[in-house]
Amino acid sequence: MLVEILRRTPVWVFVLFLILLALGYFQSRSRSTTRTRAVILPAAMILLSFYGVISAFGISITGILAWLAGAMLTVWLNQRFAPPATTRYSPTTQALSIPGSWLPLALMMAIFFIRYAVAVTLARQPTLAGAEGFVSAVCLVYGGVSGLFLARALRLWHAAGAADIE
Repeated sequence: MLVEILRRTPVWVFVLFLILLALGYFQSRSRSTTRTRAVILPAAMILLSFYGVISAFGISITGILAWLAGAMLTVWLNQRFAPPATTRYSPTTQALSIPGSWLPLALMMAIFFIRYAVAVTLARQPTLAGAEGFVSAVCLVYGGVSGLFLARALRLWHAAGAADIE
C-alpha cells in the first residue's frame, strides 16, 4: 500500500520535499540577514499551511476558525513561555544575526507531512472532508504549526524594533 501511495504521488511533491529540506538546512546555520528577508520563509510557510486548509476543505468556516485558533493559541503560548531569543540586530548595518536552528526544518516537515497525510487520507476517504471533527483537528494542527512560524517572525521583528529604539 505504501509503495502504491508513493507511486501515485506527483513528482512536484518530491521536488517540494527536497526544496524544503534544503531551506531547513540553511536555517540550521547561523546567518546575518535583513528584517524583511528574515520573515519571508515564515510568511511563505504560513501561507502554505493556510493553503493546505483551503485546498483540502475549501472555504470552510470550521476549518478557518480552527486554523486561526491554533495559530493564535500557539503565538500566545510562545510569547508567554518561550525563552528569550538570542537574535541580535545591528542598527548600524540594519542586519539581524540569527543563530542556526533545526526547528524551522522540523516545522516545515510537519506542514509538509500533515499536508501529504491529509491528501492521501482524503483520496482514500473523501467523505472525511465533510467530517467536522476531522476538519477541526487537522486545521487546528495546521494553525498551531503556523503559529510557531508567526511567533518566530514576531520575535525577529521585535528584536529589530527594540534595537532601533535604543
